[in-house]
Amino acid sequence: MNSTPNRSHTLDTETTGLRTDEGHRIIEIGVVELINGMRSGRTYHAYLNPQRDVPADAVRVHGITGDMLADKPLFCDVVDDFLAFIGTDTLIIHNAQFDLEFVNAELAKVGRPALGNRIVDTMLLARRKFPMSPASLDALCRRYKIDLTDRTKHGALLDADLLAQVYLQLCGGPQATLGFADQNVQTAPASRGQRVPREAQPIPAADLARHLDFLNRLGLPQWSAAPEAGPKMQG
Repeated sequence: MNSTPNRSHTLDTETTGLRTDEGHRIIEIGVVELINGMRSGRTYHAYLNPQRDVPADAVRVHGITGDMLADKPLFCDVVDDFLAFIGTDTLIIHNAQFDLEFVNAELAKVGRPALGNRIVDTMLLARRKFPMSPASLDALCRRYKIDLTDRTKHGALLDADLLAQVYLQLCGGPQATLGFADQNVQTAPASRGQRVPREAQPIPAADLARHLDFLNRLGLPQWSAAPEAGPKMQG
């Protein structure tokens, strides 16, 4: 039986502004790894020196000032680690067009091709699932009662972690994992008369593929290559 895990990543960025064509840059990247839809505990995080100022309007959103970034690496210094972490896995992004525009602009600056990963845009997914309802990350966290205590300001790694929790709920909640939880959890031996619980069995890759095909035929917002970039407000 093929038990190869289904690996994906939630991704978020913070930037100096809203438009790459106005010279704005990424200043923070946060990525959370998911295994079969559940957070694995592995993350990627980097603050970046944008080689420009950070306008006050942006600082009010994320609290990151230019002085805080003066000694941080450039994107060219972290690009190899970043690309190695995400590999060719699916990327789950809230308002994906915004983050992809910035990531691809940074990649172009260092002579790298645009991301070709399959993308799932959770903002579009939420708008289809909850028409006419707010679809911001904050709104979805409130809908699913996800703790926002630490989100006094935007932060790439924090938001990627919140997005991982939101994505799990958008896909149907923990019960939708069908036993994808950690297979290595130890249980005490059962005494005489107790039923011994059966270990959760991994889902065959062929079944996962059929499930993804079913989701695609439902018209969920998933595509195999990055969309054309265009300026969008941050989610």
